[in-house]
Amino acid sequence: MSTTRAVEAVFRIESARIIAGVARIVRDVGIAEEITQDALVAALEQWPQSGVPDKPGAWLMATAKHRAIDLVRRKETYARKLAEVGRSLEDAAPPAEPTAPEDIDDDLLRLIFTACHPVLATEARIALTLRLMGGLTTQEIARAFLSTEPTVAQRIVRAKRALAKAGVPFEVPYGADREERLGSVLEVIYLVFNEGYSATAGDDLVRPALCEDALRLARVLAGLMPDEPEVHGLAALLEFQASRIATRTGPDGEPVLLADQNRSKWNRLLIRRGVEALHRAGAGPYSLQAAIAGCHADAVRYEDTDWRTIAALYGRLVLLIPSPVIELNRAVAVSMADGPAAALPLVDALTTEPALRSYHLLPSVRGDLLERLGRPAEARAEFERAASLTRNAREETLLRERAARL
Repeated sequence: MSTTRAVEAVFRIESARIIAGVARIVRDVGIAEEITQDALVAALEQWPQSGVPDKPGAWLMATAKHRAIDLVRRKETYARKLAEVGRSLEDAAPPAEPTAPEDIDDDLLRLIFTACHPVLATEARIALTLRLMGGLTTQEIARAFLSTEPTVAQRIVRAKRALAKAGVPFEVPYGADREERLGSVLEVIYLVFNEGYSATAGDDLVRPALCEDALRLARVLAGLMPDEPEVHGLAALLEFQASRIATRTGPDGEPVLLADQNRSKWNRLLIRRGVEALHRAGAGPYSLQAAIAGCHADAVRYEDTDWRTIAALYGRLVLLIPSPVIELNRAVAVSMADGPAAALPLVDALTTEPALRSYHLLPSVRGDLLERLGRPAEARAEFERAASLTRNAREETLLRERAARL
């Protein structure tokens, strides 16, 4: 791997922690992101000559914090801001290592709750936090939102300006303020995990670092808000999904379908944690999705999957969150419970949905149903269309292989 690619890979993993750590110093997420980008530029300039440090994430964190402290010291209000940061920064350099894991989690939670402040519209909260937390590009966020890149880019810029103008404090809120922001926070964690679980673009199907960050945040949030059923519902869902990550790809990174995964390699500890969290969940959207994931975890073999229960749970879910994507998932479950002929009309009804026009899983599911119905020519065309829509190289290869087999 070239030095430039190494820098980019490390930055992708560490950027959220660095932004969160810097934001605690400068109290402005927009400035924190700029300083973090400056640290990236410094690495791109220095590492080709000096070599990649043994602990590159710590190097980036220390560089960014040095720059943040320099910025604070240049302010006329330096003395007051220094007192807010803490007396320990007055005469000491930034730590060479990130602080304790629980402190990192606290900073990340502060970052999420700050970005989810009610001064922002819901879509802006989610887009900004995905940008800051997951290090996602505007293109990736746009695909996650089924939106356009310019719209997302404008949303992010305006969100950072609005936070700065309103002087939003960098903190985890309490009481009613916390309740008000919880829905957006949960959605952000969910979307970050999904981006790691099935990357919208790039050469890798799975980005485990994003999944790990999202799962850790869900656990911390569950500890922070033990009486919120949906927090436990989200935690349960991510535990179940994370238990399968190691089996989602083969030795060369190729996708492995659920039916072909080696279930003996599913992480039983994570499944147990998912079951425990599900017991504390409720009947909200994340709790229902966790129950669906729990059905898959319960099945020792793919053939043992309780598809009728899964279809019923999707039916309840779509009543809470009317969504064509959920309808598509319900159709898949119906196809497994009652056969492809029962599901094809449900999928066909979704082909006119504007939000799914460029959603590659719609033709992929339709191709699978047509193949099972013995209509190979039509199925091949659907798989080819799906391959043309996905921006993930691994998924494209799989879809083209399925088309070629037909």
